[in-house]
Amino acid sequence: MSVHIAITKHAQKQNTIIREFIYLDQKREEYIEEVISQCKNGETFTTEKINQVTLKINELAKSGKTPQRKYVTIDMVQEYVNK
Repeated sequence: MSVHIAITKHAQKQNTIIREFIYLDQKREEYIEEVISQCKNGETFTTEKINQVTLKINELAKSGKTPQRKYVTIDMVQEYVNK
């Protein structure tokens, strides 16, 4: 029975990591869209919120269960908008 409990705990832990990644990745995409919109409108913007979430995503990636994400720079956003 203890093997079953150990497997269940392991699966729950993996599931928690994956759900956290999905949530954070969605947040990151929201922040990216927000920054793109601000850049298109000529407003001042920062990538701080994006990169804070990226840091958390990359911490989760250390578990080997989720991918890493690149940090976003102001130049990257401006280059994307200018395309």
